[in-house]
Amino acid sequence: MEKDIILKVENLSKQYRLGLVGTGTLGHDLNRWWSRIRGKEDPYLKIGESNDRSIKGDSEYVWALKDINFEVLRGEVVGIIGKNGAGKSTLLKILSKVTGPTTGEIKTKGRIASLLEVGTGFHPEMTGKENVFLNGAILGMTKREIQSKLKEIVEFSGCERYIDTPVKRYSSGMTVRLAFAVAAHLDPDILVIDEVLAVGDSEFQKKAIGKMQDISNSDGRTVLFVSHNMAAVKSLCTKAIVLQHGTTVFEGNTNDAVDFYLKSDVANDIAHYVNDNPNEGADILEVSMRDKDNNISGLFGFEDQITLQVKLRVTEDIIEYGSIGFRIKDQNERTVFSSVEDLNNFIEKEGVYFSNIKFPKSVLLPSEYRVIVGYHIPNKKKIRSLFDIINFRIEETGSMFHKYKGVDFGCVALDCKWSIKSD
Repeated sequence: MEKDIILKVENLSKQYRLGLVGTGTLGHDLNRWWSRIRGKEDPYLKIGESNDRSIKGDSEYVWALKDINFEVLRGEVVGIIGKNGAGKSTLLKILSKVTGPTTGEIKTKGRIASLLEVGTGFHPEMTGKENVFLNGAILGMTKREIQSKLKEIVEFSGCERYIDTPVKRYSSGMTVRLAFAVAAHLDPDILVIDEVLAVGDSEFQKKAIGKMQDISNSDGRTVLFVSHNMAAVKSLCTKAIVLQHGTTVFEGNTNDAVDFYLKSDVANDIAHYVNDNPNEGADILEVSMRDKDNNISGLFGFEDQITLQVKLRVTEDIIEYGSIGFRIKDQNERTVFSSVEDLNNFIEKEGVYFSNIKFPKSVLLPSEYRVIVGYHIPNKKKIRSLFDIINFRIEETGSMFHKYKGVDFGCVALDCKWSIKSD
């Protein structure tokens, strides 16, 4: 039986020239275009350097992607995982035709709908309803087709009250909810979702993941999903691709891909989050997992000291009434434990502070975990939560539980005081 391939990527590469657009001159850009038309090699294609943000390169050219090859069957849900800067978003932008590849070829069947960044494809001056029709038109749908889906889209997004309000008035969470509802309900053959779902609340995340499962299982459509939430990747995806420095380092079974990712040298990168777009006032700026030597780490032994470090900017309005807290979740979406602390117990004036929370040793059993961090200002009814921003893993390093492989002991090992005596 012939495979129903809906997406095929062959020898795909994307090169950028740092600091410049195009090749530098209009004449060079025209020569590049003419060479492509004739099927010739790009005359200005440089060797370039790999896409590694951690080192300072010498070349003005960088490969965001290098020689990517994979196939996706109709109805598959494919997870694309990798640290920040691995090339995930660049790959999705090329697949969504936001930008073109430098070399290589993409073959697709049917319509592609994308949710890449908060607000992408939305006109800020238009209302939510008008943007629904705009996105549908971009996908090639008729006004009648869009109208038939409108009620379902609005109900799913939870934005009924604001659907006739300009999108520029929406919060980032509202924008994401409406954008996802539009992309998921306009019947695309391929749905491309970047990690923007981290902006929404936990209830909407569950709805979105459920909708993606329905799209794949019931409708036979294909989903490409980028996320740092390894639990979501495992529950949703039928296979996964791991990217590192713009190249494919693993492709295959989802569980194997996640295991490879967490055990590889990128584990430390997923245990460190930097907020690239903080609020002007109080906000969480950086979050990381730290070992006993205060080094960033995403891999710990059962008996290791684990510290959660949160860098936050504090303003006057949060000092008196504000609180900061975190939750640890397991790979089955269960909250393992949490902690909340009032900021006025430690802070008296505005500034940037580091909060270090030490976990009790030998409490978390070997498994994969993720962290949710947030703060709350009750008098202003303000809540800021960052979901699934970092992941970490506890490895088996000699606890007695390894003798009972396959037994579900839960997630927490209590330090109980045992006493056994004869009659």
